[in-house]
Amino acid sequence: MREHTADRAGLPAPEDLRGDCGSCFGLCCVALPFARSADFALDKDAGTPCANLRTDHRCGIHTTLRERGFTGCTVYDCFGAGQRVSQVTFAGEDWRGRPPEHGRRMFEVFPVVRHLHELLRYLTEALALPAACPVHADLRRALDETERLAGGTPEELAALDVGPHRQHVNALLLRTSELARSGTRGRKKNRRNADLMGARLKGADLAGADLRGAYLIAADLTGADLRGADLIGADLRDADLSDADLTGALFLTQLQVNAARGGPGTRLPDSVTRPVHWTAGR
Repeated sequence: MREHTADRAGLPAPEDLRGDCGSCFGLCCVALPFARSADFALDKDAGTPCANLRTDHRCGIHTTLRERGFTGCTVYDCFGAGQRVSQVTFAGEDWRGRPPEHGRRMFEVFPVVRHLHELLRYLTEALALPAACPVHADLRRALDETERLAGGTPEELAALDVGPHRQHVNALLLRTSELARSGTRGRKKNRRNADLMGARLKGADLAGADLRGAYLIAADLTGADLRGADLIGADLRDADLSDADLTGALFLTQLQVNAARGGPGTRLPDSVTRPVHWTAGR
């Protein structure tokens, strides 16, 4: 990976906003902490390499992660931040064999770039929505500024407070959602940040609903109509999406889909792919 590329519309290329482990120095396996839980089989501190990380930055149990208690690893997505930090921000200089401060700075910068790449993912989708035309100029400026920030030096990124910029982008994404859902019958269904853990929503009509930040952990969404629903930040861990229709769902990420359960009858937007474990078993 060199610099980020762009498509004909000047938007980031899709491959730059998806994790490419082959171009990364195993940053998520080192920089991030995790605790023993249903998602991870052991505890690990931030900045400490996972016990399963090999010297070539590949996972030693990649093909059996779920069976060995590391479901969280199969769900995670860095939105392309790993390869950018590895190959662009740090110019391909590995943390192995380098002074400790080099690695510490790389691990410090990685979560910052990951936040910025998540915003790039949402802004790219928003700019592709014809209904959001009234705010396209503002979205474009926000995308350009996000790209500028993500392209900063290690020192600039380490000192960056992403919060204010994220709030600005979020306001634009809220407006985008309202415009995109304005023509759907369920646009006034506001379940933002709702606690729907384990909810029985089989066959529910949630088309065009606002489900931003909703807790849908282990919810039964079998056969639910989620067409055009805003799912930004919704927690879909273990939610059953069998036969659900998510066509045109807004801001749905691969991470969310990976965390859910589904099957051959689940209809997904083109922006995400069907997880292998949906058909291979959990």
